[in-house]
Amino acid sequence: MKSFILSIVLLAAFQYAAAQKEYALLVIDVQNFYFPGGRSELVEPEKAAEKAAEAIREAREKGNHVIFIQHKSASGMEINEIVKPAAGEKIFVKEEVNSFLGTGLKEYIDGLAIDTLVICGMQTQMCVEAAVRAAHDYGYGVILLRDACATRNLRFGDREVSAADVHASTLATLKSYGTVLSVAEWIKK
Repeated sequence: MKSFILSIVLLAAFQYAAAQKEYALLVIDVQNFYFPGGRSELVEPEKAAEKAAEAIREAREKGNHVIFIQHKSASGMEINEIVKPAAGEKIFVKEEVNSFLGTGLKEYIDGLAIDTLVICGMQTQMCVEAAVRAAHDYGYGVILLRDACATRNLRFGDREVSAADVHASTLATLKSYGTVLSVAEWIKK
């Protein structure tokens, strides 16, 4: 009887461990050119970077991978100090909006046996959106950290669209590609 109970306990433990999916945190383009004084300033990039830093701490504490993406640029390309990579964390440099295009990111993630990507970064409607859509298309589970992203005011014709509206409309679309959570909601889960 004891061995039967032990077998059930071990099976339950194995099933629980198998259900715990490994994830990678993808931190996209949190670079100096988006911060005050940079050539492409966003609205409240510091606030989003602080939230991204919380997510980075959580991922590191749980032993999950943190992957940084940098958009190649002549100036301001450095990853901002608020989210500074730790020694050994992978950094991919890209030249396209999509983080997967021409970088080896997919191969790297597949080599880690990652099935879920938690995504944050800059700009919401550009590089973040492209990464979310591509990750979904590649079959990864996607969690987008809404308060760890930032964007800018945009203009189309004679109409100005506020950064808050750009951000909200992008998130409204991206909820079809994954789960959209705040950093606090994600940590709580």
